[in-house]
Amino acid sequence: MTLSAICEMGFHYQDKIHPIDYVVEIASNMQLYPPKDWLVGSSLPSIFSPGVIQSFLNELTPNNVRIFWESTNFEGHTDLTEPWYGTAYSVEKITPSIIQEWMEKAPDEHLHLPTANVFIPTDLSIKNVREKVNLPILLRKSAYSKLWYKPDTTFSTPKAYVMLDFYCPFGGNSPEANVLTDISTRLLMDYLNEYAYDAQVAGLYYDISCTDKGFQVSLTGYSHKLEILLQTVIAKITSFEVKPDRFYVIKELLIKQYENFKFQQPYEQAKYYCWLLLRDQSWHWSDELEVLTVLEPEVLSKFYPQILSRIFIECYVAGNIESNEAELMIQHVENAFFKSTKPLSQALFPSQHLANRVVKLERGINYCYTKAGLNPSDENSALLHYVQVHQDDYKLNIKLQLVALIARQPAFHQLRTVEQLGYITWLKRRYDSGIHGMQFIIQSTVKGPKHIESRVQAFLKMFESKLYEMPDDEFKSNVNALIKIKLEKHKNLTEESAYFWDEIQDGTLKFDREEYEVAALKQLTKAELIQFFDEHIKVGAPQKKALSVQVYTTPHSTEETVDNGGEHEMVNIEDVFGFRRSRPLYGSFKGGIGHMKR
Repeated sequence: MTLSAICEMGFHYQDKIHPIDYVVEIASNMQLYPPKDWLVGSSLPSIFSPGVIQSFLNELTPNNVRIFWESTNFEGHTDLTEPWYGTAYSVEKITPSIIQEWMEKAPDEHLHLPTANVFIPTDLSIKNVREKVNLPILLRKSAYSKLWYKPDTTFSTPKAYVMLDFYCPFGGNSPEANVLTDISTRLLMDYLNEYAYDAQVAGLYYDISCTDKGFQVSLTGYSHKLEILLQTVIAKITSFEVKPDRFYVIKELLIKQYENFKFQQPYEQAKYYCWLLLRDQSWHWSDELEVLTVLEPEVLSKFYPQILSRIFIECYVAGNIESNEAELMIQHVENAFFKSTKPLSQALFPSQHLANRVVKLERGINYCYTKAGLNPSDENSALLHYVQVHQDDYKLNIKLQLVALIARQPAFHQLRTVEQLGYITWLKRRYDSGIHGMQFIIQSTVKGPKHIESRVQAFLKMFESKLYEMPDDEFKSNVNALIKIKLEKHKNLTEESAYFWDEIQDGTLKFDREEYEVAALKQLTKAELIQFFDEHIKVGAPQKKALSVQVYTTPHSTEETVDNGGEHEMVNIEDVFGFRRSRPLYGSFKGGIGHMKR
């Protein structure tokens, strides 16, 4: 397969993107290429010209080389400073004698053309699948795995999407386990680098990432050789060994990532604390950093087999793949883990299947968690005001979505434009494993989080009047806007698959939820929306469940409590984990047989 053929393949089977992004791309091409190439740009190579290529190669000699060398070791040994950032530097000419020495001592590398790329597809035909289904189906279930399958009936491209979620009870049940699972997935990605270039050239992409309950493997791209890539990745996972030199490199990078948490913006810290308060079996970053700093390769070597000792695999295969091919894929994975001569894994016990539990806040209480910002030089404070509403339900979903849609622009206008509380001012819906709510996120240098909290309450009172007085035609216009959003089609296989995968991962399995939610929207009345607002979101609503996460910095550390405008009294959370242990949890959608019904 030539470079030209690979480029042709990439051009003709490129995924659709958002129109605005496509317009920007074409407009950029118009400045660089003649009109006949505006749509092509640099995607396709021009006429093969070996003479031109050779002329460029002839210029790649030591006499033309420029070397850029950055190091802290040069501090105090430079004589120039660039005017923009004040970076110190020096410029030295490479002498002819040094160049001559390089040429005489150049190593004999025996350069050669790359070996054959086994991932390049040669069959780009579209499969004529028998199952003309528009939604995923449960194709196969065993004690070791579930296989969800969705053939491509929309995009007609020779591509596929495969996701495997390895649920490992021992992979995330403590700070130590979480860190060890995380570092093992990073090492696996590091070991797979030898395949990364060939796979990418062939239009195949993969990822191994740590999750709260284990790890995930994702593969996307042309379907013809995707199974070879899957086998390659699985082989690395099952034959994993800790290489000490690479371990220490990854460990250092991960330590820096943890230490950089304190330099995140305050609103990011507020989002983290909210996640920590709500998510069962989540661990504090400082605990994980403490584990990581003393971690040695032999500890991971001993623990890795335990991660895989009991697993359950939830798999989703979509695209240009026949059902029997999908079954062969998951069968291969099962054989590798469960059915070898010395199996690495065993099936889960029934008691190990529960997952994705979220803290249930108490009605009629506004909880408050206050924390000093971790970066003393950052003058911003932040508020995250979260209202927890309900567990996944079609009718309640659309009411919450409509309230958020109607309130988003007025909230931005009032809190940012009029009151100028902060550049970062958001009103968003929040979703946690099937639990729906909405949240205000505001970051400010001018006001502290207690004052911002009072302004959020004032806005909700103002919005209450707007909602009550909304004309019927404006209400209908907002309903139609939300319907339009829901009916927007997925642009490519990856976008569609990610949508369905979220349903599988959360256990909700409402693959046709948009159809039912649109039907519910068409029946919704303004009176029903107002009743929902009065019960769940309105200031002082008896059933309201709220959590205020306040991150303050030094300028706002002495801020006095501000009247909250009639909202329920704040109940301060002193201990995150004590609070979590004291609260009931929502039931998991992945918790029983009922979620299997379609």
